[in-house]
Amino acid sequence: MIVIREEHAQDTKAIREVNVRAFGQSTEADIVDKLRKNCNDLLSLVAVINDRIVGHILFSEARIECENRTVQGMALAPMAVLPEHQRQGIGSELIKVGIDKLSNSNCPFVIVLGHPEYYPRFGFEPASRHGIRCEWEVSDDTFMVLIIDKSEMKGISGVAKYRPEFVE
Repeated sequence: MIVIREEHAQDTKAIREVNVRAFGQSTEADIVDKLRKNCNDLLSLVAVINDRIVGHILFSEARIECENRTVQGMALAPMAVLPEHQRQGIGSELIKVGIDKLSNSNCPFVIVLGHPEYYPRFGFEPASRHGIRCEWEVSDDTFMVLIIDKSEMKGISGVAKYRPEFVE
């Protein structure tokens, strides 16, 4: 049985291992460590099977800069599942629980840079449909947004920016 819960202080080593093994490198794990150290507003969830962490998802602060104001929301990145546990619905559960928690916390949007075949099943759509573009050069179909609070996001368009840890 999969249990999804928030990260505990003693989970950092296991979370790092999940990210390194899932991505085959330490870049994403390094970003997670930097965000944990520098960012006050994180949602870090783990997937646990038989007392072992097998998946991890991180939501960190993001913003959309408009002409007349800036709207704060969250970015989904990274999400990782141990290779031997992939394609079993663990990533989907992490996303669903994360979105549910953010929906109950006054978060108006979530951005993600990811597979256009995967994320729409959770309500993500190309951000360009809302006049939102990524701060980096990325293909239109891979940069997506999930609008959680339609009234807060009404008329919002502009450049979406991730935390600086993503480019350091």
